[in-house]
Amino acid sequence: MSRTMQEAVMPTTVLYSPDDVRTLAASGQAALIDVRDRKDFEAGHIPGAVNMPDIFTYLAETTHEGLQALQQTFATLFGDFGLDGRKTAIVYEDALHTRYGGSYRGYWILRYLGYPRVGILDGGLSAWRQQGGALVRETMQPAHTDFPLQVNSQLMATYEDVRAALTNPAIRLLDNRDRVEWLGESSSPYGVDFAPRKGRIPGAVWIEWYDFMTVEDGQAAFRTADEIRSLAASRGLKPEDDIIIYCFKGARAANTYVALSAAGFTRLRIYMGSWNEWSRNEALPIEAGLPKAAAPYCGD
Repeated sequence: MSRTMQEAVMPTTVLYSPDDVRTLAASGQAALIDVRDRKDFEAGHIPGAVNMPDIFTYLAETTHEGLQALQQTFATLFGDFGLDGRKTAIVYEDALHTRYGGSYRGYWILRYLGYPRVGILDGGLSAWRQQGGALVRETMQPAHTDFPLQVNSQLMATYEDVRAALTNPAIRLLDNRDRVEWLGESSSPYGVDFAPRKGRIPGAVWIEWYDFMTVEDGQAAFRTADEIRSLAASRGLKPEDDIIIYCFKGARAANTYVALSAAGFTRLRIYMGSWNEWSRNEALPIEAGLPKAAAPYCGD
């Protein structure tokens, strides 16, 4: 495997069970990051957790200036919350299918910034509660530290990378937005006209992000590796393919990134600007109307 491909492969442990998190926290080795809204955090959170809704709400741009802003914004925030490179950062949300992949976005941002130890609470706060985990309302402020910023640019696709991919059949584009966005009926999860244009990036294939998961008794889990590979193959995607994933702002794409990586896909990038950035640049092409690249999968 090439160095570039190795850099894109996930660490061995990504999903940490509630028991794993309790053990890490008890030893003082965990930095718990809650991505929910402030009001939800204040109503009850895991002891010792800090609140960083910016992980979910931040809208990235992939120009040079935009990437610099992204890096400095989150390096500062994570430094303010004491992430020094020694503790394992554990990101969590309500459940793995309820906040559009917010905890996965936090995981991916930390990996992009080069943080050496990062994971996701498997099952989110829902699993924590079900397994008897305590919740508190008290907040804490860790001591500030210098965040160990070492950007891993191999994980990021810029809008220029995506535009170049339009004429490069060796690079595959995967759209994993909700069905109404893929069909051009809505511009975003936040409102039909939140973004100025509706549609798709030309040539992309579509797998809705929910399809990589199963949900039982309110708990979401990824499908088996075989099932994920089979689902990807139905869209012509193979584990060795060079794939750029996009959604609206990179959260659902991060969820899919983890699912595909766990199934053995090794050449994955996220277009962090996603549809929010692409749709606002009139110089970038879109496809409207009936999807051409994945028409057989639109239920017609």
